[in-house]
Amino acid sequence: MMTWTNAVGKACGSLLYKIVDGLSLTRINPNVLTFLGLVINIVAAVFFGYARIENQQRMFFYAGLVIFGAGIFDMVDGRVARATNQVTIFGGFFDSVIDRYSDVALFFGLLVYYARANRFLYVVLAAFVMVSSVMVSYTRARAESLIESCKVGFMERPERIVLIIIGALFNKMAPVLWVAAVISTVTVIHRVVYTYQQSAILQAAVAKSHEQSSAAETSPVRG
Repeated sequence: MMTWTNAVGKACGSLLYKIVDGLSLTRINPNVLTFLGLVINIVAAVFFGYARIENQQRMFFYAGLVIFGAGIFDMVDGRVARATNQVTIFGGFFDSVIDRYSDVALFFGLLVYYARANRFLYVVLAAFVMVSSVMVSYTRARAESLIESCKVGFMERPERIVLIIIGALFNKMAPVLWVAAVISTVTVIHRVVYTYQQSAILQAAVAKSHEQSSAAETSPVRG
């Protein structure tokens, strides 16, 4: 028997496929969709930044809805690229860069709000989460230039966006920032430790290979 969660998932998947099919017919460049996602996130950041104590809950709610809308572009740009055979190496790079700007824009909006509200602790906290969100992505990218893969940890971009949406829609941004700060930091530390362990294994394997090669070269040749 299909549960209600399966039904919702199937309905959302069907809607997503229809959106992708419709956009594919326009032959729009996927990079344009990626950039539109950034623009929409900047709108959400403006809602955050312009919020005041008396209208904060309403403005944050609007921001949450806008971020949810921006997430649609995050979900469809890659699918449209594959559906229209427009997958490129640059497209993946461009998507990653724009995602970082989108993250920073949202946290910058929160920084402005907390600064205007004279809540210094949360100015520092929002800044810390902004930096740690970038470091989560950077540690993976840098690690994978040294080792095969570094997908350990939890606080990737989808999880961050879901947390921000929850915090905005339900007026729980303060606890969300604390959760994001802790888990992002744990994820960065986990990736540093994992990369250290894997690089040590790789380096030991390379050293052993060199030793075996040197031994083969210096061993006496029998004729």
